[in-house]
Amino acid sequence: MKLVSYRFKGKDSYGVVVDGGVVDLGKRLGKKAPTLRAALEAKLLPAIKKIAKSAKKTDAPLGKIEFLPVIPNPDKIVCVGLNYATHIKETGRDMPAYPMLFSRYPNSQVGQNQPLLRPKASEKFDFEGELAVIIGRRGRHIPKDKALGYVAGYSCYNDGSIRDWQRHTAQYMPGKNFFKSGSFGPWLVTTDEIRDPSKLTLETRLNGQVMQHATTDDLVFDVKACIEYISAFTELYPGDVISTGTTGGVGAFRNPPVWMKAGDVIEVELTKIGVLRNTIKDEK
Repeated sequence: MKLVSYRFKGKDSYGVVVDGGVVDLGKRLGKKAPTLRAALEAKLLPAIKKIAKSAKKTDAPLGKIEFLPVIPNPDKIVCVGLNYATHIKETGRDMPAYPMLFSRYPNSQVGQNQPLLRPKASEKFDFEGELAVIIGRRGRHIPKDKALGYVAGYSCYNDGSIRDWQRHTAQYMPGKNFFKSGSFGPWLVTTDEIRDPSKLTLETRLNGQVMQHATTDDLVFDVKACIEYISAFTELYPGDVISTGTTGGVGAFRNPPVWMKAGDVIEVELTKIGVLRNTIKDEK
């Protein structure tokens, strides 16, 4: 299934994508699960599958909705840095012994087809195409061999980065959290459609030109390892997001560097998931 958070006719909801439209789950599930995060918390994926199969019609055309980030209200967004061997090589750094982690705030991201904002503070606005993992079950101290059982599904992520602010200090947080600098979507694809997240192909395109291309088996710390490590120090909740890192080809390490600017179109594509597409606008 493809599950999407969206706005239609001024109302925020979420739904399942069926035949080019959306079946509104917020309307059908009501107070029981008003958001996608709440539906995951209530373990309603089997019920949602039945709703999708029995729906006689959709409630909104896919082309008419305003996409929101897949989980607009996560408890936490944990991002993994330096996690593809190709990206580590281009930075000139050593292989990490542990996952290098930082957090993003929900207001630093937008949904599919929504503009990313290049901030007033910098012109060094870079792209990072990534695989996002959406947690489906609460868990702590999760072993690798059981980790995928805690996943609800997968999505695309663009960890848009303001490079000079990222490098002000040893801490990445400022450069990774500018308002509406990243994107998350277009939807969550459930794990019954992606059994093995290590066998996906990731590609990032800027104005149609391929900038990044890799397979997810190049991850230093795969999805299982990330879940095991993160759940050792914090409890994971349904709707939590783990963005697993980017591959080589980012703009900062090109010669000359390539920065996103107003009018550009950036796309992140993952096999079995789809394309996350955003335009770039300047912050006013």
